[in-house]
Amino acid sequence: MKNIYFPDEDVERDDLFFICYMIERVARLIHQRNKYVVNTIGRDGLYHLISVANVLHSENPLKVEDDWVKEYSLQSGDFDITKVDKELAERVPTALEMGNVYKRLIVHTMNSKEDYVDGIIRVYNNEICDVIDNYNGSAFYEPSYVIARAYQAGGF
Repeated sequence: MKNIYFPDEDVERDDLFFICYMIERVARLIHQRNKYVVNTIGRDGLYHLISVANVLHSENPLKVEDDWVKEYSLQSGDFDITKVDKELAERVPTALEMGNVYKRLIVHTMNSKEDYVDGIIRVYNNEICDVIDNYNGSAFYEPSYVIARAYQAGGF
């Protein structure tokens, strides 16, 4: 995938990881599902963000969160992904860990006609995200090939 601002430069997997990480951070901040953040930002916004990710990653993540919320008019909701049953979940995975889970899922399920933005939209709009994002279970903790296989099979 080519950077829209610098056509000679490729968008790297680390850029994809950063975008997935920030989607998770912003969704947690505004108490929405990741799907809401992805769909509200939209394809053009995601293409812009992934093209500038190599610069944004050196910014303070709190500032990046704030900028995304304002720039894309993201609204607060009532979904708190971190609210888990303490008897079932010892800990809530970090936004970094979940960014990595989603980056790997996107990369492992991409087809040759997709770019990273298409992969982001496809994966975050799949029902499997409800299972992965249920931290009372262990789907997010499974090896990436297991998650990719479950995605392709239509569920765990």
